This record gives sequence, C-alpha cells and structure tokens, in this order.
Amino acid sequence: MARAYGANASLLAAFEQTYGVAPDPAIDDYWKLPFVSSSLGSEQGLTPNDLIGMGRDPGAPIRDVIKVEGDMAVPVDVRHVGLWLKALLGTPQVAGSAPVFTHTFVSGGASLPSLTLETGLPDIPAWFVASGVMVNSLQIKFARSGAANATVGLVAQSELRRTTPVAPSPATRELLRFNQFQGAIEKDGQPLGNVVSAQLTYSNNLERIETIRSDGKIDGADPTVASLTGNLEVRFADTALIDAATDGLPIELSFGYAIAADRRITFTAHEVYLPKPKLSISGPGGIQATFDWQAARTGSNPMLTVTLINDIATY
Repeated sequence: MARAYGANASLLAAFEQTYGVAPDPAIDDYWKLPFVSSSLGSEQGLTPNDLIGMGRDPGAPIRDVIKVEGDMAVPVDVRHVGLWLKALLGTPQVAGSAPVFTHTFVSGGASLPSLTLETGLPDIPAWFVASGVMVNSLQIKFARSGAANATVGLVAQSELRRTTPVAPSPATRELLRFNQFQGAIEKDGQPLGNVVSAQLTYSNNLERIETIRSDGKIDGADPTVASLTGNLEVRFADTALIDAATDGLPIELSFGYAIAADRRITFTAHEVYLPKPKLSISGPGGIQATFDWQAARTGSNPMLTVTLINDIATY
C-alpha cells in the first residue's frame, strides 16, 4: 500500500478568468511552484444533534458548512514570488526590457485576482484542486541566517479531488532563492543598524461572503480595509527610534533582499508609526527593545510598495 510523502508532493497554480472556475490548461498556463509546507484544504465540521425525546443516546450529528482555508509557506525567491505578490496586491506596473524587468506592486487595489491551486500527492495517487483561492495575507520574518520564506494565508471557495493532475505538463521557472544573509533594513533611505530580527505582515482582511447555498460554499472573499504591521527587535545603541516613537513622527521603513542589482526585492512601508516600548534590563548582557509598528497611507503614496526586479516579463 502506497503512503504519501511530502518529498513527492507538487503544487501548481493558475490565475482564474472567472472566480471559482479552474482554468483550462489548454488555454491558460499552470505554473509549477516550490513550497515549504501547506495546510490548505477543505474541512466540514459536525454539529451535535439537538433533538430530545428519543432517549439518552444522541442521534446522528448534522454536517456543517464547508471551509477551504489554510496557510502555505513558500520561498521568497527571484521569480516565483511575483505570482504570490500579484494575488496579494493585484497586477503590477512593469518597466524595463529583456533581460531586466522591474515589477512594482502597490497596496490598496479595489479588486484582486483569484487562483486555482493544485496540491498533488502522486503516491496515492490524489490531486486536490482548490478553486477560488484568494490570498488574504503575507508574512515575512527577517533574521541573521537561514532561508527567506513567506507565510501566505489563503481562503478558497471549493476543493475537488482528482485522480489525475489538472495539467500534466505545467510551465516552470528556474528557482533562484533569497537567503536571510542577503537581507537589509532601511529607515528613511538609510541602513538601520542594530536590528536583531524583524517581521512584516500585510493583510487584505478578506470578508467571506457566506450566503445560503445548497453546496455549502462561500460566494466569494472580498478585500476590506488592509493592514500592514510588523515589529523590529533592536539592540539599544541610540535613541533614534525611541525619539521617533516619543514624538509620534512617522518614518519610512524598507525591508529587502538582494542577490544583485537586477535580482532583488524590496518592501517599502511609506508611513510607519512606532509605539514607545518599555526598556527592560534583565542582566549584564545587551539591552534590546521591540517596536510593534503599524503603517498607514500617506498623501499620494500607497501604504505599501513592493519592487521586484528580475528577468520575468509579465505575471
């Protein structure tokens, strides 16, 4: 009897023309994507039977609605991450010519595209096709060492199990991954020193449209007021961040990875507000402070701008 192993799992993705309708592989490209882990899948809970008068033993439970949600950890890389950013923020503006293109993604779009994602377990064999997938959030943690990964929060409309893959010959892109040692953080355009770790989280705060349907599915997931939050854990070496927090003055923070000038990604929060943290001294070692920041829109600038430079012409 075959057993499923993550080592043999696969992930395919394609943008939908119509929400909840899986694209035809003869017309639209399905891309094979790298991933670290996935909890995306459908679940249907049970509601206890509330009838009485039939004895002490309960009757059969009632099936509840179907939910298709979960998180997926994916690498922050030069090429594939653009697909996730398009699903998170919308279609980017593209500038440049082969072999260097600059993709500029901005927050605040009124509508977002949906995806079809197929998770394959060929050992069984079984392929799970989630349709109407919307990217609710993306979180990235910055550290001194290790691989650069992002956690993507997903909300889907439905899931279908197949015995064959939806696209037997998907398109592929060469993987070129960013690593944590290639990361950098800037404050107002200048390198920010003494940062021990950092995190940023962008969320579309999707509202699930839970209408009454015979199939138990949602009608959609609409973006509401977005949020951009994060934290900075820094060694206490100067009062620059403390002063900005105390005065209530916004700053600009940029988080990025770079392999070369033409292979880089930058997340820029244009207006960031810092809370004033408590400084605790717990021993003879270095003193650290954690700033849990929040971002906002400012003037004509969006709340978040993501710049991805690579050799991909379009997503």
